[in-house]
Amino acid sequence: MGRQRSDRQTPRVVGAPAEGERPPDSRQGGLHQGGLRAAGIATARLAAPILSRHQGGVLGRLKAEWAVIVGAQLAAATWPAALGRDGALKLRVASNLALDLQHRAPLMIERINRFLGRDAVVRLVLVQGPLPLPAPPAPAPPPPLPAAEANTLDIQLGDIADPGLRAALAGLGRLVLAGARRGD
Repeated sequence: MGRQRSDRQTPRVVGAPAEGERPPDSRQGGLHQGGLRAAGIATARLAAPILSRHQGGVLGRLKAEWAVIVGAQLAAATWPAALGRDGALKLRVASNLALDLQHRAPLMIERINRFLGRDAVVRLVLVQGPLPLPAPPAPAPPPPLPAAEANTLDIQLGDIADPGLRAALAGLGRLVLAGARRGD
């Protein structure tokens, strides 16, 4: 019986060193340093294609802040389309500015890299073509109502106690009345 006990191994905690082994030292690439770093690298490798497909990362920042980076005039005539792994930024350009931008390319690359804080863009690839549509302008406010219609609307809304609801309904009423006048 005594022999059977010595043959059995003593239970040990997973990750704990066996008898006679030294515990892993985090400075020597032990569990803390190696295991967590490997998980971070694996996560970054998995996330990179997803982010690039959904315009995350550097290209997303460029698109979000394009007017700030290059100025309003150039932003109106250019648009960052894609950023290659080799640092080539494909830039959609209005055809009348393509030649001018070839000469300004070093300055634009410098501005972009300064904004990003690193050398992410090495060269520009100018692609002449249509730019994304600008945001539609905000609709014009309806013309003011004649005094008689405004008074009638105020009388109809006088019984409503909630000021927020009354203001919302007054705005809706003005839009409806203005639309009815335009249709006449």
